[in-house]
Amino acid sequence: MRVVPNRASAVLILVFSISSYAQRGGRGAPQPPATPRAAARIDITGYWVSLVTEDWRYRQFTPPKGDYQSVPLNQAGRKAADAWDPAKDEAAGEQCKAYGAAGLMRMPTRLHITWQDERSLKLETDAGTQTRIFHFEPTQAPGGDWQGVSIASWDYPRPPVYSSFGGLDFGFPPPPAPGGSLKVITTKMRPGYLRKNGVPYGSATVMTEYFDRFDVPGGETLLLVSTEVVDPEYLAQPFWTSTHFRKQNDSSGWTPAPCLSK
Repeated sequence: MRVVPNRASAVLILVFSISSYAQRGGRGAPQPPATPRAAARIDITGYWVSLVTEDWRYRQFTPPKGDYQSVPLNQAGRKAADAWDPAKDEAAGEQCKAYGAAGLMRMPTRLHITWQDERSLKLETDAGTQTRIFHFEPTQAPGGDWQGVSIASWDYPRPPVYSSFGGLDFGFPPPPAPGGSLKVITTKMRPGYLRKNGVPYGSATVMTEYFDRFDVPGGETLLLVSTEVVDPEYLAQPFWTSTHFRKQNDSSGWTPAPCLSK
C-alpha cells in the first residue's frame, strides 16, 4: 500500500534537504551588503528636462502676489504670502528663496543626476545653479541651507514569493521584484517659497519624494517625482505635487543661471 506523507513530514524532509545543501556550501560564503549604487534597480542618472504638465501658469511665470490657489495654506501662510516683497528679498540676499528644496523641482529646469560616490547621489539644476546631495546613510550635515539634509533609500515592490512556509524560514530569499523607487526625505531646510510669488514654507518642513523612472513606447524615458510637503507652520494639510522630466541624450540646453527673485 502506498503511504502518503503528511504535511509535517513533508516540511521536515524539505528542511533537512535545505540544511544538507547549505552545509555542502550550496549557498556560498556570506556576501557583504551591496552599496546603494550597486543595489539600485533603476537608473536615474543623466540629464533631464522639465515637462511642465501641470500648474503651467504658476511654474512658467511668476504669478501675482496673493495668488496661491491649490496650495493649502493656513492663516499664517496666507498672511506671509500676502506680504511678499521681491525687492526686500533681493536687498537681503535671499533671491534664492524659491530655489530651496521644497520649491526647486517645480521650477522649469534641467537636472543633472550623478553618483557622487557609492553611497550618495548628486542632483544639480541649471535653474538657480543649485545642488542637492542624497545621502543613503545617516549624516552629521547640519543643514540650515536652501537644500537642507536629504536621506535616501531604495523603495522596492513587495516580493511576490516568500521564503517562509508554515512559520519556518528555509533560507532562500525570493528573487527581487522588478522596479522600485528612490525615496528621499528632506529636513533642516532654510525657510523658502513653494512658488516664486512668496508662498512660504518654514524651517520645520519635512518633504518626502519618490523618484520613478518610466521607459515608454517610442524610446522616451520619463522621470516622475511625487512630492509631499508637510509644514506645521504655514500649511493646513500636506501639499502634494507630481513633477515630470524627460531624459536627454546629452547636456544640450544645459544653461546654469543664477537665482531670480521674480
